[in-house]
Amino acid sequence: MADRRHVIVEGLATSFLEAGTKDPLVLLHGGEFGASAELGWELVIPKLAEHYRVIVPDQIGYGETAKVIDFNEGRRMRIRHVAKLLELLGIEEARFVGNSMGGVNLLVDATSDHPLLPVKSMIVICGGGEILRNRHSNALFEYDATFEAMRLIVEALFHDPCYPADDAYVQRRYESSVAPGAWEAIAAARFCRPTAAAAGMPKEDPDYRRIGFPTLMVEAGEDKLKPKGWAAEIAAEIPHGTSTIVPAAGHCPQIEQPRFVEEMVLEFFSPGGSS
Repeated sequence: MADRRHVIVEGLATSFLEAGTKDPLVLLHGGEFGASAELGWELVIPKLAEHYRVIVPDQIGYGETAKVIDFNEGRRMRIRHVAKLLELLGIEEARFVGNSMGGVNLLVDATSDHPLLPVKSMIVICGGGEILRNRHSNALFEYDATFEAMRLIVEALFHDPCYPADDAYVQRRYESSVAPGAWEAIAAARFCRPTAAAAGMPKEDPDYRRIGFPTLMVEAGEDKLKPKGWAAEIAAEIPHGTSTIVPAAGHCPQIEQPRFVEEMVLEFFSPGGSS
């Protein structure tokens, strides 16, 4: 079982899960309303903790970490917060796995002029590239903090219809999404200050050639939010990039196919693996 820990990082109440010993492995959850360390990674933590010191933070705005409303640099704020947490824990280098927003944040940091995260190698699961515009992505962006709207988010995230049909599971995510300040902190990413007209303009794709460490891009075979083939396209631009597909899984394969993801992570990060 993972231990729940609480610390202060740059003045912000910060909570994270920790399990295991040996070399550090950091798991970053997705950015949907109601996400958290437990909901994102609880099914794979025990196995991975047999091989690594697993650190799973509730990122800013999620779980038991501080709810901060920021209209200007929410992504960089969350990246910096994780970096400062690891610095506080004395972690100078780590392997990383990020799902959805967690994966996007890894790519953004790794392709930036001044990366903040101490990445040795990384796995990006369903993060990066294009998001399809359809009713499923609309469910993510238009969440109104009602139970049935959360059911639509759960439907968008998973391939197996048993997840949105499970009222108890939907309720668990719903309760996380309506914790005090949670909706506001996540919804703030939709907005920008009136004077920041350029914030809404399309941005150039990251220069993936700048990533200098082994990277595995992971596509989910039945992802309702991503186009087919996106992971291989990005991996081809990364000097030490490879890609794979998790079958019979939606946007959160570490939940739908935990045994597959466990073995994938252990193989990629093993001494004889790609990293």
